[in-house]
Amino acid sequence: MAMEITQFLLAAQSPDANIRTQAEASLRQFQEQSLPLFLLSLSVELANNEKPLESRRLAGIVLKNSLDAKDSVRKEHLVQQWMAIEISMKAQIKDLLLRTLGSSASEARHTSAQVIAKVASIEIPRKQWPELIGSLLKNMTQQDSPAALKQATLETLGYVCEEISHQDLVQDEVNSVLTAVVQGMNLAEHSCEVRLAATKALYNALDFAQTNFENDMERNYIMKVVCETAISKEADIRQAAFECLVSIASTYYDVLEPYMQTLFQLTSNAVKGDEESVALQAIEFWSSICDEEIELQEYGTLEGGDSGSTHSRFIEKALPYLVPLLLDTLLKQEEDQDQDDSIWNISMSGGTCLGLVARTVGDSVVKLVMPFVEGNILKPDWHCREAATYAFGSILEGPSLETLGPLVSNGLDFLLNAMRDENNHVKDTTAWALSRIFEFLHCPASGFSVVSPENLERIVTVLLESINDAPNVAEKVCGAIYYLAQGYEDAGTNSSLLTQYIPRIISELLKTAERSDGSDSKIRTSAYETLNEVVRSSNIVETSQIILELLKSVLHKLGQTIDLQIVSSDDREKQGDLQASLCAVIQVIVQKLSSTDETKPSILQAADTIMFLFLRVFACRRSTVHEEAMLAIGALAHASGPEFEKYMPELYKYLEMGLQNFEEYEVCAITVGVIGDICRALEDKVLPYCDGIMNHLVRNLQSAELHRSVKPPIFACFGDVALGIGEQFSKYVEPTVAMMRSAAEVCAQMDNSDEELMDYGNQLKRSIFEAYSGILQGFKDSKPELMLPHAGHLFQFIEVVFREKYRDESVTKAAVAVMGDLADALGPNTKILFKDNAFCIQFLGECLQSDDEHLKETANWTQVMIARVVS
Repeated sequence: MAMEITQFLLAAQSPDANIRTQAEASLRQFQEQSLPLFLLSLSVELANNEKPLESRRLAGIVLKNSLDAKDSVRKEHLVQQWMAIEISMKAQIKDLLLRTLGSSASEARHTSAQVIAKVASIEIPRKQWPELIGSLLKNMTQQDSPAALKQATLETLGYVCEEISHQDLVQDEVNSVLTAVVQGMNLAEHSCEVRLAATKALYNALDFAQTNFENDMERNYIMKVVCETAISKEADIRQAAFECLVSIASTYYDVLEPYMQTLFQLTSNAVKGDEESVALQAIEFWSSICDEEIELQEYGTLEGGDSGSTHSRFIEKALPYLVPLLLDTLLKQEEDQDQDDSIWNISMSGGTCLGLVARTVGDSVVKLVMPFVEGNILKPDWHCREAATYAFGSILEGPSLETLGPLVSNGLDFLLNAMRDENNHVKDTTAWALSRIFEFLHCPASGFSVVSPENLERIVTVLLESINDAPNVAEKVCGAIYYLAQGYEDAGTNSSLLTQYIPRIISELLKTAERSDGSDSKIRTSAYETLNEVVRSSNIVETSQIILELLKSVLHKLGQTIDLQIVSSDDREKQGDLQASLCAVIQVIVQKLSSTDETKPSILQAADTIMFLFLRVFACRRSTVHEEAMLAIGALAHASGPEFEKYMPELYKYLEMGLQNFEEYEVCAITVGVIGDICRALEDKVLPYCDGIMNHLVRNLQSAELHRSVKPPIFACFGDVALGIGEQFSKYVEPTVAMMRSAAEVCAQMDNSDEELMDYGNQLKRSIFEAYSGILQGFKDSKPELMLPHAGHLFQFIEVVFREKYRDESVTKAAVAVMGDLADALGPNTKILFKDNAFCIQFLGECLQSDDEHLKETANWTQVMIARVVS
């Protein structure tokens, strides 16, 4: 029997903090003492039209939060709790939720629709609640169903489709859902609220409609209804219909040919004359078509599709009409669009689409865009000058160097002059266009660059002058300097061209990082990221002294941040962000100076100071700083080698804290990686800390609370520890291999239809192989026989991975490498294994045919190792 909880729900929203706290505690106590009764009471509250709207609203929110959470571990816990409730109690809750769809209060209907979908996401994949779809469809087909019930039902169907996978419904159910939704879009029969709910539901149901889109008649009907809905009287319904068309463009590209004439007309009219929210979706339709065609050009197939996907060249065919349409949108800028990142308007959308068109068709776009550029670039109205610059910058990726080279070389001087334009928007877009020129047309290493010894000084002078402009312009200028510097990386003697300007560039970037007029520190972040790229790309032989000076300056700044007076959480956040940026610069400098034997000693001399500051930073306790400082410590360990041992007594407690930081799991993952770096650097000098490290790593793997993304790095870390300490790893073999075996079983059973899960599975497989490789190599010279009992299982796992239809290349490399390690470490003991497993020959054969040189090299080495064993 449900309990009366209205007064608690109302009190939990009281302006009086004491009353609120007491009510929240009472609700929490009820939830902990009897979850089933608690959920039933909330459902009764939500369903009761007599109750106040405030208590019903909160009941719905609490109900939803009892079934779902963003954090995957918490979510799994909530699912298990729901599954444990007895069936009759769950049936009552579900019945109340379905009844609420007919409530007189729209908010209660809306919340109930969301909660039903959350329950469906748990039960439908487990083949429970089979009657749900039928119950919802009955609401749509009953003669006297009120409009409000139909609207709530369609909303529910949409949410359910969003929550479950298309494999969870049988085709008959899919057909019925689509029929109900498409009929709900019917203008003659339904109110605009019902039609809007139906159109949004169709958007979520499109993934389920694969079979229906393969049938000409059904597809024609769906397309007809969507196109009719796209010219409805109501703007929000038109917008929802165009959102459906965007989804259809990416999901069903292959079957769009017969409709393209109509779709061009619809989108063109919307872009020219409809409200902005509708016009944006119309442009997005063409951006989606570009995405599909770019993918077809790059991979010869669409994601998830078979290799028979046809390239219909819709963009090429529409080019003469589409480009002028997009160019017109560029003239519709807003006065403040450069000041606010959250603004997304028709001119930005048009420019983005034009950039995708350029990537899709290449050279053909240039002759259509250049007359617009030339016709507008000198006009007195800033809108025209900015639009011309935006159009030019948008087409720099896609067309060939032969076509763009002369145009950019001729236009570069003009753009540098435009950095002094009187209008802020024009300068902002010009700086962005320059950064794109340096990104795509400045690559001395490949033999082509629009930057020459003759124009470089002018370029640097203009950029360093403009970096003092308004914050939004300065931020784009940082981007231009970033790509200018990056172009000289690996450029041989050409990289010397920039060397003479580097002190000035560094000085201006440091000044820019300290500006106080930039909103939310974005300008500082850009300046530091650019500084890192300047250091990374510089010619180390010529710039080592400059970089050492920079290191001193950055260490001094880092020391100052530690002594900052902190009076508010805002101060703490600013301190943390600044420390994170400075630690990242130090990491790049450590990597750069330790990359050659000549400059490495300078880093080792500074190591004590660097570590002293990092340890003080850790004492400030901020997650982002922990991440950046940890990464820099990894770089320093790599540079210092066995000498790093002296820092371990002080550092170890912070490594432990990082390993135990489940809440900020990125910090935990980075700490695991750094421990790997330290083990490789210290080798057997890490032994005194190994028991503690291994205990934490094993405990972390066993924890249900730790985010799963941290687990693959832990396996890889086992390999690093084993490589570092060699035969001393023997006492850890049994627990670690047991973990690796159970993880391998998890991989074998994983659902590969979920892309995110598949990605995680690949990381897991790769790290298991890396762990085995490290352990095998660690034992190779002393106790290889310890791994003999596990060789058979490892072989089985390699075969499972070999037989996978879609195998990730990094997993392939790791699997082939570990086969070589097996033969190398265990020698003749593996002879029978290799002879009995014919798949090895097939696997190696496949890898030796690869275009990837590194994979070929690994396969060659493995082949030699196996041949040595077998013969």
